[in-house]
This record gives sequence, C-alpha cells and structure tokens, in this order.
Amino acid sequence: MSRIAPLSPPFPDHIQQHFDRVMPPGAAPLVLFTTIATSERAWAKFRGGSLLDHGPLTLRQREIVINRTCARAGCEYEWGVHVSAFAAAARLTQEQVEATVTGCSSSACWNAEEAVLLATVDALHDRATLTAAEYQALTDHFNEEQILEILLLAGFYRTVSYISNGLNLPLEASAARFPALRAER
Repeated sequence: MSRIAPLSPPFPDHIQQHFDRVMPPGAAPLVLFTTIATSERAWAKFRGGSLLDHGPLTLRQREIVINRTCARAGCEYEWGVHVSAFAAAARLTQEQVEATVTGCSSSACWNAEEAVLLATVDALHDRATLTAAEYQALTDHFNEEQILEILLLAGFYRTVSYISNGLNLPLEASAARFPALRAER
C-alpha cells in the first residue's frame, strides 16, 4: 500500500484533464499520478518536469535511458510502466528489456550508441558525474541538445524512482516486472 493515499475518482476537472492528456483513452491514471496529484504544488512541479514529448532523442534512445535509470535505482514500478507502454514501439527486444536490469553496457545486444547511453546512466547513477572520456563518448554519438536531454531524462527518472520507491507505490497490475523477480511473483 502506498504511504500516501492516492486521489480517488471522481477527480477534480482540472486534474482529470491532465490525466486525460497523459493516459491512453479509457485507461485509469497511474497510481504515481493520483498520488502526486494529492498535492497541487507537487503535481504542477511534476508535470513541469515531464519529458514525455517528442524531444531530440528517438523513442528507443529515450526508453533505454529511462529503463536503465529506473532499473539502476531499483524502481520496478516505473521500469514496468515504461516497458509495458513503450518497449514494443521502441523496438526493444525481450533480451534488451531484460538487459536494462541485468546486463551491462557491453552486453552484445547493444550497438555502440546504445552502449554509450547505458554507460552514461551507470556513471551518473554511481558517481553523479561523467569523466572526460565518458563525456567524449557521448559527443561521439550525440549532439549537445541530445546530451542535455539524456542528462535531464536520467535525472528526472531518478526523481521518479525516489518518489515511487519512497512512497512504496504498489506495482501497476498491467506493468512488466523485473526479470529477476518474475519467477518469484
């Protein structure tokens, strides 16, 4: 059970309008959203930081960064939501999805550009910075606008992981589960 009770429907009109913009038609809003929306200020700040638009990265690049960030932060909640919602559209294979949790940047399933994305997330997770060589690897594959987006995504989804894990949000019923935990559930 979540440590903060989420809002229950019917939702205030202004909040329902936001849910309708980010959720597929007819889908109930995520527990993450209904929990954050209990605070008008937190909900406004959260929405302001959202990066789920068509930015300078491809969907595939974006999802690799998000999935690896959530996996490294131990956030099965958000990892599972993203895998279920976007992995197929991002053309991530089952091996690649699982490698965001159990693999490393040198796993054979990643091309050179994708390996740099994973290595970047790993460095940020481990040290909150990039060495000169790690930054150079980024510039070998991405322009400055894309690099900023990668850093913003990793930071935003680290925050989402803190929220989800810190509030002990229950896993969404339709979301994927971490591969190592699948057999235990």
